[in-house]
Amino acid sequence: MEHRQFGKTGLRVSVIGFGAWAIGGAANAGSTPIGWGETDDRDSTRALERARECGITFYDTADFYGFGHSEELIGSVFGNDGDVVIATKVGHRLGQKGTIVLDYGAKHIRSACEQSLRRLRRDAIDYYQLHSAMIDHLQHGECVETMECLQAEGKIRFWGLSLNTFKPDVEGDYMLSRGKGDGFQCALNLMNQRAVPFIQRAAAAGCGMIARMPLQFGLLSGKFSPDTRFSSDDHRSFRLTPEILRVSLSALEEVRPLAEELGISPTSLSLSYCASMPGVSTVIPGIRTAQQVELNTRDIESLSSGQLSALADLYLRRFREVVSLLEQAG
Repeated sequence: MEHRQFGKTGLRVSVIGFGAWAIGGAANAGSTPIGWGETDDRDSTRALERARECGITFYDTADFYGFGHSEELIGSVFGNDGDVVIATKVGHRLGQKGTIVLDYGAKHIRSACEQSLRRLRRDAIDYYQLHSAMIDHLQHGECVETMECLQAEGKIRFWGLSLNTFKPDVEGDYMLSRGKGDGFQCALNLMNQRAVPFIQRAAAAGCGMIARMPLQFGLLSGKFSPDTRFSSDDHRSFRLTPEILRVSLSALEEVRPLAEELGISPTSLSLSYCASMPGVSTVIPGIRTAQQVELNTRDIESLSSGQLSALADLYLRRFREVVSLLEQAG
């Protein structure tokens, strides 16, 4: 497993990390599914253990994943192990009637930090992220100052911002222009390449960069068909609609020749694309089983500049339409 520096922090992270949303289990905000369906904690625990065996040292979670259950599982497996880097997030909570509330107030951040430390069984959070904070929160709220205070107090080692899935630039450039934070998390995959220009700017500024959604909720794994459907407790039930499946799978046919040329699976090609993007520190596919660990750490190739350029052209010709549909789905 290759390891890279995370910006200027001094943290070293595995190029393939562990996205821990799914192991949080089924969860709902009111009637809206915000998880990946039912999970078995025994499978999740084995996945975490197998990930470490395969050289994964970076684990990304959030206090909202399973309402803390993902953090609890990570804490039970790794505790205060200094050989792994744990990143978590803050800013989402349930309001009245199960609505999702974005709360970046100092009181909530401090309380949530203490709870995350307890669940993770850590003395300090290695990398703490504002979970999709918007420009108004950054400009007029208490979140930036609070994160800096927590860092000064030793509660967190480094901090940053997990950016909007489809429009990362506004908040990201605001932070860059003021030299705030130590890194960013962006949605990036060979289908959704909107974040590429920002990633280049952030890397030039010395920021660590986490690439999330490298498989676009499994869409790029090659395992779905136009007839694939998801259970009602899986958030993909409204995000990967029949229309999105039809249009995207048709466009993905143009990627198949490159995977065949390299002799790797669609999953490996998708992860290789993110890992080959200049400026990316670590790539976090969502993982819930030991088998997925093995599939996601296999055959990671360094794509050439020509291959990256060809995929960028494919994005302009075919994938931008799909990304617009994904944005409309939410």
